[in-house]
Amino acid sequence: MTTRSIGTYGEDLARSFLNNHDHAIIDRNFRWRLGEIDFITRKNRSLHFIEVKYRRTRDYGLPQESVIKKKQHKIRRTALLWLQQRRLPVDSEMHFDVLAISKDIRGRIRYEYIEDAF
Repeated sequence: MTTRSIGTYGEDLARSFLNNHDHAIIDRNFRWRLGEIDFITRKNRSLHFIEVKYRRTRDYGLPQESVIKKKQHKIRRTALLWLQQRRLPVDSEMHFDVLAISKDIRGRIRYEYIEDAF
């Protein structure tokens, strides 16, 4: 598998997970020159900006460990741009979440959804 196909596979798993957990997907892969947000969803009255991390193995640690401060900062700035483009108030109830997806030693998919991760 190529890096791109692995990423696409992880995002497809994430989309299914989010749909099954009452998240209405508003936007996906929102990009601009300084950052990207994998999923933007609405659940109840809140906006969720979600970073998806998928790992096939734990050789490099847990997926969520790769969402470092620099990445968090980029996601926050990108979220502000997204809100401005849609003329939504910055004081909307927002959550910055991480969806960590990995395989256990038996090859089963494991999900860890971390709301308000940063």
